[in-house]
Amino acid sequence: MSAFKRKRGAQAHVGKKAKKVKIVADGGEERDETEQERKNEVTIPPPVSLGKWTNKERVLIFSSRGINFRTRHLMQDLRTMMPHSKADTKMDRKDKLFVINEVCEIKNCNKCLFFEAKKKQDLYMWISNSPHGPSAKFLVQNIHTLAELKMTGNCLKGSRPLLSFDPKFDQEPHYALLKELFTQTFSTPRYHPKSQPFVDHVFTFTIADNRIWFRNYQIIEEDASLVEIGPRFVLNLIKIFQGSFGGPTLYENPTFLSPNMHRREIRLAAAARVREKQMVKEMQKLKRVDAKEDLSRDVTADVFLTPADEKPVHIETEAPEPKIVKKNKHKAFKRQRMARR
Repeated sequence: MSAFKRKRGAQAHVGKKAKKVKIVADGGEERDETEQERKNEVTIPPPVSLGKWTNKERVLIFSSRGINFRTRHLMQDLRTMMPHSKADTKMDRKDKLFVINEVCEIKNCNKCLFFEAKKKQDLYMWISNSPHGPSAKFLVQNIHTLAELKMTGNCLKGSRPLLSFDPKFDQEPHYALLKELFTQTFSTPRYHPKSQPFVDHVFTFTIADNRIWFRNYQIIEEDASLVEIGPRFVLNLIKIFQGSFGGPTLYENPTFLSPNMHRREIRLAAAARVREKQMVKEMQKLKRVDAKEDLSRDVTADVFLTPADEKPVHIETEAPEPKIVKKNKHKAFKRQRMARR
């Protein structure tokens, strides 16, 4: 039997129960069923999956131009983890975001993950239900890819993940909306052709510091402990829109600070530190000048000075008498005195 016939035969068994096949010797004719023939019967097991692929969720994952290598690796990791995803070429920055709905329709996708790069350093992620909405815009921070983390965890490629959400997702309405978006986007549909019928890893979405922290863990069979696989990133919510990539604003994060304002605050803080250092130097210089002025006058110099008696002032009205100078005779030199002797 050729490979094509074997494939057609395998497809014929899908959706059927196990069947028995009777083995007949070569050249012999099929006889009545006896005990010996029952022993020669071989049971072919039914296919692993008897279900039907009904959830046709497809996710389009692509980006705009200007992304760096880390974002490109993150997109590749997400496509690897999500077998129901599709890829597309980078979108031009001049195009409007509404064009993405048409791209999703061409690619036959009803969910979209779009990574938008700005200034070659800021990364924004759009998650949208195309074409009717809603959609949400996030600022992506602290990206660590699979190749960068070097974690010990591992899972089967194409296996279906569990989704674990923080209890805070059920406390506020905008988090409940994001939970539904994440569930429909990141969960692999059951009986998907590219998926495997196994559950060996879990996606966790945790809320901390008004941000959503994404982690991917492997479930170890022995004790059900978790070992991180990767990738990991943090989503800072900006806005939630009613439509797909636009429309009325349903929610706006009041605590969000744009990257431009954050960098501006960092520059202002650095300038303030420089000004403070300059002021400290000037104060130290003034202190040194004051110290020099104090040391120029010795405080202990007048310790041994005693006050003298005051003398009356004598004013001479007459000229002083001339002094009498006695003129001595010329003395002979010693040589002459010796000669006279």
